Amino acid sequence: MGVRKVRLSQRERRHRRVRKKIFGTEARPRLCVFKSAKHIYVQLIDDSQGKTLAAFSSLKLGAIAPGDEVGKKTVAASDVGKHIAEMAKQKGIQSVIFDRGGYRYHGRIAALAKAAREKGLDF
Repeated sequence: MGVRKVRLSQRERRHRRVRKKIFGTEARPRLCVFKSAKHIYVQLIDDSQGKTLAAFSSLKLGAIAPGDEVGKKTVAASDVGKHIAEMAKQKGIQSVIFDRGGYRYHGRIAALAKAAREKGLDF
């Protein structure tokens, strides 16, 4: 088994372990994060109805020119956090449960969470 497969299966196990404990409702949905090598995706999910209330990703931000900024994926994650917080506010959502998706709370995940908190989302 390759290193990539081992890491993926470890992340999936961590995510299952975290998901046992958290459950999103309509009043307090789950803020679910997924990151790929290039992009980051976020959803606000109501687990009681099985519905996605809002979603945003770095794909919608457009491309950042090469050499534009240092740490451009982290900057994009921060922008995604700001956008999802604004979308949540428009839907009347003040508080969420953060689901880091089995990833370490570090780098892009932490930048997204920090930006969402700065825009007024409570978690």
